[in-house]
Amino acid sequence: MFTGLIQAVGTLSHRESRGGDVRLRIAVGDLPFADAELGESIACNGVCLTVVTFDHAHFDADVSTETLARTTLGALAPGAAINLERALRVGDRMGGHIVSGHVDGVGAVHAVTDDARGQRWRFSAPRALLRYVAEKGSIAVEGVSLTVNAVDDAGFEVMLVPHTLAHTGFGAMAPGAPVNLEIDTVARYVARLQETEGWT
Repeated sequence: MFTGLIQAVGTLSHRESRGGDVRLRIAVGDLPFADAELGESIACNGVCLTVVTFDHAHFDADVSTETLARTTLGALAPGAAINLERALRVGDRMGGHIVSGHVDGVGAVHAVTDDARGQRWRFSAPRALLRYVAEKGSIAVEGVSLTVNAVDDAGFEVMLVPHTLAHTGFGAMAPGAPVNLEIDTVARYVARLQETEGWT
């Protein structure tokens, strides 16, 4: 479980094909990592990955064919920036929203517009996901917890403050860039309950 508050921007150091899937080596950058443990979960651009080996500056994670096909990780090349967040611990502050690290779909950066010291970002998204996106609700984009300012049948808009632009991978993105999307967990279950009304 994660909060969508990025702790560091790492870098994809190496990718290795292994029998149809991939092992990634990720440089952790400034991520607090002294107490890293084998098997722990780390959100990488919003995708929950399991640490299979590590040292003081890197960790390796295996990425399944399912994850490669349904997220942006399949297209990442060495040198790419990666938003990193370690799993939430009991007692940690809940500053963002509940993020599972299970990506629901891939959208894209549609437009970026300066707005005072921040920027308005518009993302296109699969229509099937937009029914779960609500104005002033939460959504995780590339693992970052964001508040939705507006939504329509083609996409949604958020505001990025200077801190977010400086401390995530958004600063290196441009219109057209693909992004991982995870809808709000509460919205997912409310919709599912509505779908199953009348079941016996």
